[in-house]
Amino acid sequence: FGQAYLNQFYSLEIEGSHLVQSRNRSLIEGKLREMQAFFGLTVSGKLDSNTLEIMKTPRCGLPDVGQYGYTLPGWTKHNLTYRLMNYTPDMTRADVDEAIQKAFKVWSKVTPLIFTRISKGAADIMIAFRTRVHGWCPRHFDGPLGVLGHAFPPGLGLGGDTHFDEDENWTKDADGFSLFLVAAHEFGHALGLSHSNDQTALMFPNYISLDPNKYPLSQDDIDGIQSIYGGLPEAPAKPKEPPVPHACDPDLTFDAVTTFRREVMFFKGRHLWRIYYDITDVEFELIASFWPSLPADLQAAYENPKDKILVFKDENFWMIRGYAVLPDYPKSIHTLGFPRRVKKIDAAVCNKNTRKTYFFVGIWCWRYDETTETMEKGFPQRVIKHFPGLGLRVDAAFQYKGFFYFSRGSKQFEYDVKAKNITRIMSTSTWFRCKEPLDSSFDFGAKEQGHSAGVDILYHKSQRLFIFSIVHLLKNIYSYQ
Repeated sequence: FGQAYLNQFYSLEIEGSHLVQSRNRSLIEGKLREMQAFFGLTVSGKLDSNTLEIMKTPRCGLPDVGQYGYTLPGWTKHNLTYRLMNYTPDMTRADVDEAIQKAFKVWSKVTPLIFTRISKGAADIMIAFRTRVHGWCPRHFDGPLGVLGHAFPPGLGLGGDTHFDEDENWTKDADGFSLFLVAAHEFGHALGLSHSNDQTALMFPNYISLDPNKYPLSQDDIDGIQSIYGGLPEAPAKPKEPPVPHACDPDLTFDAVTTFRREVMFFKGRHLWRIYYDITDVEFELIASFWPSLPADLQAAYENPKDKILVFKDENFWMIRGYAVLPDYPKSIHTLGFPRRVKKIDAAVCNKNTRKTYFFVGIWCWRYDETTETMEKGFPQRVIKHFPGLGLRVDAAFQYKGFFYFSRGSKQFEYDVKAKNITRIMSTSTWFRCKEPLDSSFDFGAKEQGHSAGVDILYHKSQRLFIFSIVHLLKNIYSYQ
């Protein structure tokens, strides 16, 4: 029995002459050592009980040595066909179909291979249940137990063909021999893999009952099959949908804000909120529902005195009249008079009383005359110089009922343009009637060199009269001095 096993799986070839018995014994011992080393047994060259137990374990019919190995070229194509020639009576046809399909999927999950079933004609992988000596196949089955199946490496003719021993008890679970597990193993051979001596690998030659619901491949199996076919092609990363902004998010920031006739529009990502003067309703819409040609993530917007809206992104701007984007837009922001070094606008606001528009770029601001349509001389100026108390950068700006409103992060500053000071600190969500307390404890960061505004006067509406009186009294005192 031992000699037959070694002959089948370890290429043992002994001569029949009595004159060469010592040589035969040496060959057998050498093959036993090879087999024991493969299975991790004590390498003695003796047919001990542990070695015999391994030999009697049901297994694959392919040898553990020989032409099989990761060096096989594999199939020269990635789209392979298979055909089921017959079925085992041990299982329903549906269960056999499912087991075979599932076994192929084991390999297609980690390679570019695609397996397609055909019902007639020659397939790349022909699958059949056979017994004993069968057809032109050079490998034979041995009845119950012993060899469970065999397959042929990639190639023409028998290449890829896979046979299962019909004398076994095939099942869809672990009660008998799992067709799924044996098929997955044999298909590994049909794709070019050899046996592995890793006992956790699917390509280990002996049958080991595993949970059929668990993925059976070890890293050794994956490394082997990918050395032939490569890994799965990287799917192009799907762009993540930006989260839908929430009006009452305490960390809400705006991309841009502008008035639009008798309403205010707050832009964020692909969306905008609309509020109407003196009306409590808030509308939430997609920008594309009004202007399909506009991009998302706008960076600045303002309403000019000619009932038009200008919106900005990077070095481009669009002009809108009502709900129509005017033709010939977008245009470059440099046509407005910006130097080439300016690559985007952070915020813009038009003073309806003076017909002057302020553009904010980093710590600088420009002023544009809407009447002459030219950029004014003497600009840019530092934001902190022209708007004392405002601090550093501005994210968005707009004018509402005489006041300027500047956004920075989740805070908004109500600014008295004539008095040149901040009159109120607000949360950005204040406009949406959220029931959240206002937080006035904010460090403006207005400690830059060149701050020429003196002491910033911060007060709420309820304190205005008191502080105004104090300032007025101090002015009178100094005037008398």
